[in-house]
Amino acid sequence: MSTLFLSTTGGHLAELDSLARRIPPDGDAVWVTHANEQSISMLAGRDVEFVPYVGVRNVVDVLHCLPSAHRLWRRGITRAVSTGSGIALGYLPYLAARGVACHYVESAARVDGPSLTGRVLERVPRVHTYTQYTHWAGRRWRYGGSDFDCYEPVSSGRPLGDVIRVVVTVGTAAEFAFRRLIVGLSGLLARGGPLQQATGLPVEVLWQTGGTPAADLPISPTPFLPAADLQAALARADIVVSHAGMGSAIAALQAGRLPLLAARRRREGEAGDDHQRELAAELARRGLALHRDPGAITVDDLLATVGTSIHTSTAPPPFQLCS
Repeated sequence: MSTLFLSTTGGHLAELDSLARRIPPDGDAVWVTHANEQSISMLAGRDVEFVPYVGVRNVVDVLHCLPSAHRLWRRGITRAVSTGSGIALGYLPYLAARGVACHYVESAARVDGPSLTGRVLERVPRVHTYTQYTHWAGRRWRYGGSDFDCYEPVSSGRPLGDVIRVVVTVGTAAEFAFRRLIVGLSGLLARGGPLQQATGLPVEVLWQTGGTPAADLPISPTPFLPAADLQAALARADIVVSHAGMGSAIAALQAGRLPLLAARRRREGEAGDDHQRELAAELARRGLALHRDPGAITVDDLLATVGTSIHTSTAPPPFQLCS
């Protein structure tokens, strides 16, 4: 018996890594994803196959997955679990046709309904589909639990030190920039800027800028860094400001930080759709984040995140897959 855990990088991989800990084991595990700083660091020491990137809505890239899917089937894969996105289309239909038990868990970022990948896979025979929200569970979508079941907000008396440490992150997606967030914060967090003036403390910022052009801005950008390094920086941070991506949100919550989330907008060319607004609103509803427009973030918003910490359950409920 062997289980395939399959996803693209970024939020999908972070979510699958978190959910995999709650899925009862069934033999050995092999991971399939794309290679970047996040995935190499996160999956170090595991059985992993790195495959070429599957672009957004790229049918050719999906078809190129088939030889790899066939090799995995020959290797003895008996169960496959994926959180998407398009890479799932290159593996699950083929493996399901070969008799592998296939499970597609829609991202918790999809608050109001399935993604395009989900809408395709819900019609594929022998692929079980799962939502993380009870309000749109139904005949085709089973509720198995939520990745957010692990977290709860708690009041924190965490004091500021001699330096205010801030992490600003826009995730790992290389094809979409999020310049509105970086530009807006560069003034607030500047040396001698509004945050320093309000607190009397110097401000130290890690700018994880992803695919956002930032060479002309008065910051020191770090486009990408290993997951372990980012997680360590988040754990040290006093304030975390993030795009409302699933991976970045989970990373902040796992570090015990209440993130201030800013959602990307499709009309600004920052994302393929507007699901980040849904995710940010859902996390704010649960008390697990603050949600602000990138251009409306204030010093008071930044400091408001310091008063709440996030507790992670040591024994979350299992995520139940169909037999």
